[in-house]
Amino acid sequence: MGLDDKISNKTDDLKGHAKEHTGKATGDEQLEAEGKGDQMGADLKQAGEKVKDAFKN
Repeated sequence: MGLDDKISNKTDDLKGHAKEHTGKATGDEQLEAEGKGDQMGADLKQAGEKVKDAFKN
């Protein structure tokens, strides 16, 4: 996994956490769900990168 991929995935994860916590704090269930979705997307991208790295070795 390249450094820029790691940074991008971590950024997406942090944005998701921020959305989720903002949604919880304001009672906005849609924003909270978006945040959780963003986090899951970042996790999937990271898993895909790890699989690609495993096949490169």
